[in-house]
Amino acid sequence: MRAADIVVFSWRSLAGYRGRSLMVLLAMSIGVASVLLLTALGEGARRFVLGEFQSLGTHMLVVLPGRSETAGGALGNALGVIPRALTLDDARALRRDPSIASVAPLNVGEVQVQWRGRGRSVGLMGSSRELIDIRGWRMAAGRFLPAVDWDRSPPVCVIGHRIRNELFGRHAAIGQWLRLGPQRCRIIGVLAAQGKTIDVNLDEQVIVPVALAQSLLNVPSLFRIIIAVRSQAQMEHARRFILDTLKRRHHGEEDVTVITQDAVLETFDNILSALTYGISGIAAISLIVAGVLVMNVMLVVVTQRRSEIGLLKALGASRRGILALILGEAALLSLLGAALGLAVGLSGSALIRSQYPDLQASPPLWALFASVGVALATGLLFSLLPARRAARLDPVDALQRGRG
Repeated sequence: MRAADIVVFSWRSLAGYRGRSLMVLLAMSIGVASVLLLTALGEGARRFVLGEFQSLGTHMLVVLPGRSETAGGALGNALGVIPRALTLDDARALRRDPSIASVAPLNVGEVQVQWRGRGRSVGLMGSSRELIDIRGWRMAAGRFLPAVDWDRSPPVCVIGHRIRNELFGRHAAIGQWLRLGPQRCRIIGVLAAQGKTIDVNLDEQVIVPVALAQSLLNVPSLFRIIIAVRSQAQMEHARRFILDTLKRRHHGEEDVTVITQDAVLETFDNILSALTYGISGIAAISLIVAGVLVMNVMLVVVTQRRSEIGLLKALGASRRGILALILGEAALLSLLGAALGLAVGLSGSALIRSQYPDLQASPPLWALFASVGVALATGLLFSLLPARRAARLDPVDALQRGRG
């Protein structure tokens, strides 16, 4: 029996039972569309997070107090382990290696700002002139922090775009005196609108010299040290230099953690990729459900068409030919359902991208092939039992029962 004959026969069989065929098509298309939509969301989330981390700066290292292997982060605090503080002198010592392009100390907190009766709580960031070059931020007006010694605290500040709009409206912000808690600071710059990155919302930040931030927040230590390395090839050398230098300064104890941007990117890439695979596997369960439905439909088909199968066998059709007819019908049904699911899934992904441009939700190429492949394999696998049952029918018995 030729393949073209099998396709024509299967198509006519499906067209003869439209309601039943549409039910299977719907189940199969829902499974395929679910796989595509969920993998598109997972892939979009992965691209978004990786893009946000890449926007933090190139060739960047971040020094944190405390060792992540022992007492890093909230766990260490919960256990009562207090890491040794980072200081401005620590940050200065890290500028002595040729691989280090620039170093920026960092403090963060919150402060109440006021101008002519208008006020609100905003994020406070204390750093130095080097920070804008490391992070690649843009200025909308004015200039960034002055290049002064880190121990000096000139009363100047740079404000975020949203703070400028909310407090000053149509008034010029540059040159105005803004009250930060008990301190008055002159505004020397306004950051360009940059929105919320993965670590901070720059539009709602006030940036001051690091010494002034330490005074406002009443902390003598640093929150982080941000470092720019001259090239990718020197990243490991710079990391080792930082650890060795701070170990000497901290009485022989390696009590800091150095985070490389590549390590963070790789970790998040692995986590989000695993998440994408996981949710696609969950969505694929619906394809198994659709396969069970295909099996039930094929069983009904074999029961209803016993006389037709018996006639074909009486005319000389082999078991292999009958098997091919039933499997061909299941394959055609699965492929049509998969095609409908592809159309729905890709349309849904395009709709998500149009509504959320930052989330580039496009299903990966492997998801397109995998969803169609699993749909086809599931349909064939679950229709194998009905097909074998049809192939084993005795032609005389099938014709007699068909008439009865």
